Amino acid sequence: MDTAVKDFLKQAQSNVKELLKKMTILDKYILRQIIEMFIMGVCVFTSIIFASDTFITLIKQISLFGIPFKVAVMMIILNLPSVVVMTIPMGVLLATVMTLNRLSLASEITVMRACGVGLNRIAKPIFIFAILMSFCGFFINESIVPVMTKQSKDLALWALGQKNIPEGKENFVFKELSEDGSLKRLFYVGLCKNRILHNITVLDNSKNGSIQVLQANEGKTSPEGWKFQKGAIYTIGSEGKILNTTLFDDSNVKFGVDLSKELDKNIAKEMNFTNLIKYIKNNPIDKQKRKVIRIELYDKLALPLTTIAFVLIGVPLAITPPRVRYNRGFLFSIAIIFAYYLIRALSVSFGETGALAPFLAAWMPNIVLTILGVILYYKKVFTIN
Repeated sequence: MDTAVKDFLKQAQSNVKELLKKMTILDKYILRQIIEMFIMGVCVFTSIIFASDTFITLIKQISLFGIPFKVAVMMIILNLPSVVVMTIPMGVLLATVMTLNRLSLASEITVMRACGVGLNRIAKPIFIFAILMSFCGFFINESIVPVMTKQSKDLALWALGQKNIPEGKENFVFKELSEDGSLKRLFYVGLCKNRILHNITVLDNSKNGSIQVLQANEGKTSPEGWKFQKGAIYTIGSEGKILNTTLFDDSNVKFGVDLSKELDKNIAKEMNFTNLIKYIKNNPIDKQKRKVIRIELYDKLALPLTTIAFVLIGVPLAITPPRVRYNRGFLFSIAIIFAYYLIRALSVSFGETGALAPFLAAWMPNIVLTILGVILYYKKVFTIN
């Protein structure tokens, strides 16, 4: 197996060297500018998303759920790969439009045309770079994002479960109220040490007509609920009689936040394409949720390929007419990205309501941009050549 891997790496290295040898000075010149602008674009768009949506989410988690600041920051870092997958197409689009627009304003495109180099040849290294970035985005979305999203979710649920646990305190009580303000559960803990609760008594008043009293030697919180060890559960009727007594060595009870609902959130992001197909096939899912998950399934393929659609529409728009003397690249990039996400939001909404098939809901933005890009690209190539 090791020999096969080494042979594969040697062959890949050889192919890369061969490709670099075939690259012309023009290809290297364009690619160098594309890569520099691409890195800047990914950093800018990632920062914008973090400063808007992600940062607001951080503040909500801290204020509403009591998640510690360090934990919330770690959750943001773990969600970084999913943001990068979104910003890769944006970065490629910005790099394409800004680079070609600058070359056009500097009359370098005109010089290339005079030397017999057409738009197809100029755009060739850009399309190759876009295809490579599509594979890169797909790889990140399939291998890194599921692992990081799962870890982020587990960290959030752990923090939610730990928020009422005062480390190091003795003989303390905390309560949980129902929506109308009445007492739902009362917790008494003899000692909390190393996040382990000792000498626990829980008075559960959530069920009508009876009260449950749980006593356990030890307990702790987890994403699946509260785990108790070596204890007993007493069910007491409204008249004060003990209706049932249950002894246990280990018991898992869901108190406080309903974490079962939290576990189902972002289920599609926690799986790669193949595992998500198996999940849809082997698990009973209600009709509405199935639509949402299927849209996210097809989006795992559609989102990385958005990079190519962006380049297809960005290349012709980046070629500035001779009478225009300013760089329109950034404005064009923002306009295209805005149009893409507007179409995406509408198509996903129609898909969730059933007006569009899940496949079309995920692929509609790419289809629209590709058709428009082909038309513009054909007209621009025909005009230039």
